[in-house]
Amino acid sequence: MKWSMLAALVAAAALPAAAEQENFSIDPNHTFPAYEIGHFGYSFQRGRFDRTAGKITLDTAAKKGSAYVTMDAASVSTGVPKLDENLQSEDFFDAAKYPQIIFASNDLVFDGDRVASANGTLAMHGVTRPVTFTLTYFHCGQHPMLKKKVCGADMTARIKRSEFGMSKYLSVLADEVLLRVNVEAMSDS
Repeated sequence: MKWSMLAALVAAAALPAAAEQENFSIDPNHTFPAYEIGHFGYSFQRGRFDRTAGKITLDTAAKKGSAYVTMDAASVSTGVPKLDENLQSEDFFDAAKYPQIIFASNDLVFDGDRVASANGTLAMHGVTRPVTFTLTYFHCGQHPMLKKKVCGADMTARIKRSEFGMSKYLSVLADEVLLRVNVEAMSDS
C-alpha cells in the first residue's frame, strides 16, 4: 500500500504543472493606439485614439493567450481639430456608422516567456481582415504603486487602408499605414 501511494506521488510530481491563465484589463490611461501615414510625399502625419478598452489573457506555462482591444473611432486625435473632424467623416473612419475599431487575437506567439507577436483580425470601417502585430517590447511585473501585476507592450503592424474601404485621396495620402500600439494592462485578480 505504501509503495502504491509513493508511486502515485512520484507520478503526480512528474506531471507538468497545470497551466494557469491570467486575466488583464487594459488601462485606458496608459494605452494609446496610434498610426502614421505618408502625407503628400513630404512627411508623415501621426494620430492616435484617445479612448481604448479591452481584455488580455496570458498563460505563460502553456505559451498561449488572447487579446481583445477596442478603439473608439470618434476619439481619433491629431492635434488639429478640423483634421480630426475630417477623419471621423465618411471619407475615412465614418465613426457614426462604424464607431469601433477592434483587434481580436486568439493566437499570441511566445518566444520563451515573452509574447513576440499577435495574430488576429482587425475590424475597421465595416471590414475585417487578418493582421499580425509584432511586439517590439513586452514586460510583466509587480507595479510598485498599484501592488498588482501589470503587463506592458509596444507592438506594430502595417496595413493598407484601401483594403479597409478607405481609399479617399490615395493619390496624395499613402495607402500603407503603420499602426503602433503601446498598451498597459492590469491583472484582474
